Amino acid sequence: MRSAAPAIPAFYLYGEPQRAVREGFVHVESLDDRSRPSEWTIQPHLHPDLNHVFVMTEGGGTMQVDGVTCAFTAPALLLIPAGAVHGFTWANESRGWVITLADAYVTQLAERDRDLATLFHPAQAIALDAEDHVAVERAVSQLLRELGWIGVGQRSAVEAEVLAILVRALRRAAVGALAGDAPGRQALVVAHLRERIEARFRLREPVAVHAAALGVSETALRLACARVGGSSPNAMLDERAMLEARRLLLYTDMTVHQVAWAVGFEDPAYFSRFFARHAGQSPRRFRTARGG
Repeated sequence: MRSAAPAIPAFYLYGEPQRAVREGFVHVESLDDRSRPSEWTIQPHLHPDLNHVFVMTEGGGTMQVDGVTCAFTAPALLLIPAGAVHGFTWANESRGWVITLADAYVTQLAERDRDLATLFHPAQAIALDAEDHVAVERAVSQLLRELGWIGVGQRSAVEAEVLAILVRALRRAAVGALAGDAPGRQALVVAHLRERIEARFRLREPVAVHAAALGVSETALRLACARVGGSSPNAMLDERAMLEARRLLLYTDMTVHQVAWAVGFEDPAYFSRFFARHAGQSPRRFRTARGG
């Protein structure tokens, strides 16, 4: 029997027990609300069904996402996808806003505009110029106003401000260039493949199973992934398994055997070879090198 191991802390909003996320959930709060009581340090954690957009207006700091550390200074946008293990060390007296979006809501927006499908993959820090800074602050202010009352057209007004911020992020990051040139059908296929991988990567299903579930041939799926994502379906599957393995090695006390089982490998020795092939070192050495 596989023994239980400590899990990565998972929250609704930071520090709050998990609960069901409403499909159209949009929440905005001041960075100060949770960071000051935590002495400007947010420990590694995840939100299974929520994406974050941090709007940094003053200060800066470092963010750690799935074992990678990135420094930033305001003005900036920080994008954290649902399920990513992340933490922050803020400079004292940093200022900004935290916009939290239901993952289902972000998916709906991306289905209407395929460029948005790439925005939260991967997590990133996006520097803002003066014009974007002013525009984003204005959008946040209007978003707060709309969320603070109930009026005719509120849902559309909220969505308009959310989209204004996301489009600013998209254009500043220039992440939509590749997907923008791809046919819409291919972009949607890859977006749906990413959803399937997220839900089922532990099953280690072959590409043929994913292609059949998506209603396309293996060849069509491989072409779509190459054009839209610059990768292959197998590489995307392996990348997601590696991401989870790195998270568990860095943020839990699970043994290598337990990590192997958690990411869908029945043979721990095969998992260790798989990990070493992708990371250039064994799981144990990876953990030790990072202070684990």
